[in-house]
Amino acid sequence: MSDKIYFKSDSRFNFKKHMLNVMTRAHHRVAPRHAEKTATKLLLTPVRAKPKNTVPSDMIEASIPSREGFLKTYQVGSGPVWVLTHGWSGSANQFFPLMQYIAQQGYTALAFDHPAHGNSEGSMGHLPAFVSGLDTVLSSTNEIEGVIAHSMGCAAAIECKHPKLNNKPLLLIAPVLDYVSNLFGSIERSGYSMRLFRSVVSKVESEYNYPMASVDPFEKLKNRTSPCIIVHDKYDRFAQFTVSKRAATEMSEVKLIETQGLGHGRILQSEQAREAFDELISA
Repeated sequence: MSDKIYFKSDSRFNFKKHMLNVMTRAHHRVAPRHAEKTATKLLLTPVRAKPKNTVPSDMIEASIPSREGFLKTYQVGSGPVWVLTHGWSGSANQFFPLMQYIAQQGYTALAFDHPAHGNSEGSMGHLPAFVSGLDTVLSSTNEIEGVIAHSMGCAAAIECKHPKLNNKPLLLIAPVLDYVSNLFGSIERSGYSMRLFRSVVSKVESEYNYPMASVDPFEKLKNRTSPCIIVHDKYDRFAQFTVSKRAATEMSEVKLIETQGLGHGRILQSEQAREAFDELISA
């Protein structure tokens, strides 16, 4: 599904939004099972974006099995491993330039496409699947040096309980630290029936034994003792910069690097992201 629902911030009255609310509530009332099936397909299907970056000549591609199907992995370089995890409707391809930089510094960059994203299998995407995918990749590799994450991938990295993440540094780029309020607020602003959406969420919670009430990346970041650098654009329209700023203010291990004019996606190619990585490996 398009980012327009999940990342739409306009809260003004809109007739189309009003009609969407009326129709989805009516659909859920008249044919609940069909409405839930339709909503699941609409709200949990990410856009498989076309790759924009050239594949490095020394890239090693592989596939590993997961509960969602095979996940596509991409590896470049040699040395200690940094794992990279992308966001909603993204793919590992977004990291390719940064991965080459990591390799040049004497490290291995290992990225992957989350379930239902990029070239990985799976038809549905959501945070529990993101966490499960990251957990699978971590289990398939040796000890890691740290994690680099973007957008919703940041929430997954913080939520993931894999032991290989213990005391590992994090580089969070345009993170969604207020994941639950961001998600539910976006759906509500879209006009979609909140009751129907909660029904979809409930099924995911039950399937993965992952209650939404337990999801709180901001608070869990507070409990981490390893260094964390956030690179975030002040005018990011998709992930709230103010939340990242508050994290850096309240958490001693968190540092914020502010950018302007790079938005939510271009920031991945920024000099600031490379500088943050350099700072973490030299710490």
